Amino acid sequence: MSETILKLQDVAVFQRENLILNDITFEVKKGEFVYIIGKTGSGKSSFMKTLYGDLPLKQGYGHVVDFNLKTLKEKDIPFLRRKLGIVFQDFKLLSDRNVHNNLKFVLKATGWKDASKMDTKIEEVLGKVGMQTKGFKFPHELSGGEQQRIAIARSLLNDPELILADEPTGNLDPQTSVEVMKVLQEINESGRTIIMATHDYALILKYPHKTIKCDGSRMFEVIQKAV
Repeated sequence: MSETILKLQDVAVFQRENLILNDITFEVKKGEFVYIIGKTGSGKSSFMKTLYGDLPLKQGYGHVVDFNLKTLKEKDIPFLRRKLGIVFQDFKLLSDRNVHNNLKFVLKATGWKDASKMDTKIEEVLGKVGMQTKGFKFPHELSGGEQQRIAIARSLLNDPELILADEPTGNLDPQTSVEVMKVLQEINESGRTIIMATHDYALILKYPHKTIKCDGSRMFEVIQKAV
């Protein structure tokens, strides 16, 4: 039996009082790669924020990596996020410290204590994204694509059950986007579940996966036509 990582039933997504998305019902199984597509403003980011506890779930049933989003308390959010890897469009790296210390900061913040274990973990995740020689570099010394690889490495630090990538190639040129996408593909092939919001249709055609579209406050699966 394949394990369900995310299950949503009759979910509505609100930003304050505004209804953004309605009647969302679908589930994501362990090991799947799912795209969330739609025009800017169609609710992709609001949907992602609901999954990692940034927007409260007010209506419907939502279960993500063993957490009930409906009954999620403020104090539970850090524990939910430890089971999630989150990759943003704008990298969110700390500019005042090098790559190694960016990653170490996250480990310390999530309760790691042992310095040698932290170093080993950092080496491991940098290796997974092909950045093992860049630990001493500062974010401003890296290209956009390299910064996004570091952001992906950061999302892997706590062995997440689910990676949420919100427009991870949004700030990158097409060639770099493909390189970052290859990294995400490899991570998915190693058994991780990924939900990726994107409006980069070229990538979707190049790497077809299950695709859910946000349109007119609804979310529905669309079947990709092979090119």
